[in-house]
Amino acid sequence: MFLVDTNVLLDIFTDDATWRSWSEQAIRDALVTGSVGINPIVYAETSVAFADPGALDRHLDALMLARLALPYGAAFLAGRAFLRYRRRGGVRASPLPDFYIGAHAATDGLTLVTRDVGRYRFYFPSVKLVTPAEPS
Repeated sequence: MFLVDTNVLLDIFTDDATWRSWSEQAIRDALVTGSVGINPIVYAETSVAFADPGALDRHLDALMLARLALPYGAAFLAGRAFLRYRRRGGVRASPLPDFYIGAHAATDGLTLVTRDVGRYRFYFPSVKLVTPAEPS
């Protein structure tokens, strides 16, 4: 099963000139191989591109993305990874959602489709990544 990161969805929904083609193809390739989904964190981050939840849901449904629950084990793992990040001098703002996404993939053994390689590879080395540098 695949978990899609927010940046991949925003590439598609905002018609990003650089990344939209890669992101659409990555999701299509993942769908051929298995199930593809998002979690509530990705849903929340992606919502910024939409005026209402119905529009977001229609776009997600068109991509055939399942809605996955975020396991409590992932929340603990995200907190531990965030602590390591802070101890290494990381800034306090914004990265916690990425840690939840990475921890969810690690906890449930999901392959993560993302363009954000560095943080996931370092803090969640067990997670298989599909990235522009590593086609699916």
